Amino acid sequence: MPRIGMEPLRRKALVDATLRTIGQRGSLDVTMSDIAREAGVSPALAHHYFGSKQQLLVASIRSLLNRLRADAVAAMENLETPRERLSAIIRVCFHPDQFAPETVAAWLAFYVEAQRSEEVRRLLVIYARRLRSNLLDSLGRLCPPDNAVRIAEGVAAMIDGLYIRQSLRAGPSSSTASITLTEDYLDLQLRPFLRDAGP
Repeated sequence: MPRIGMEPLRRKALVDATLRTIGQRGSLDVTMSDIAREAGVSPALAHHYFGSKQQLLVASIRSLLNRLRADAVAAMENLETPRERLSAIIRVCFHPDQFAPETVAAWLAFYVEAQRSEEVRRLLVIYARRLRSNLLDSLGRLCPPDNAVRIAEGVAAMIDGLYIRQSLRAGPSSSTASITLTEDYLDLQLRPFLRDAGP
């Protein structure tokens, strides 16, 4: 008989194994058997819980997005200034767990999949809109709306670009270096507005 409470644990194990397996391969060219082996369960159990590899991929993306959202909420809790909140968003995006090579490879594989899967594309669009909204919420308190939109797009583009460079091992190789680079860009963009605001 199945042990009570095992389903959530096995589902999580399969999602985590999906991210690891895709990250190690650098593509979605993995099978349910590969993932099940990595999770330490049978392929039949993986199919029982998720039905298909596509459903497991979607669950894995949702897991990444939920983790990002929870981390962002926790990081911004009790922060008083818009600038502090912007820094918190940047730190979350480059958290070592998210910016680990295997996780970066998984993110990029999901972006490739989004070109042919409407469901995957929709989830990644939600992520992009959420990031933009969080950035605009704070930027809108520091500069005029048009500037806030431009700066938000620039910060989001830097984050995406640094993920791509990390996957190529061609950019800053650490979370800290990526945070510093993005913060420098943000400081440069905000300087005229913070200077005009005075002490």
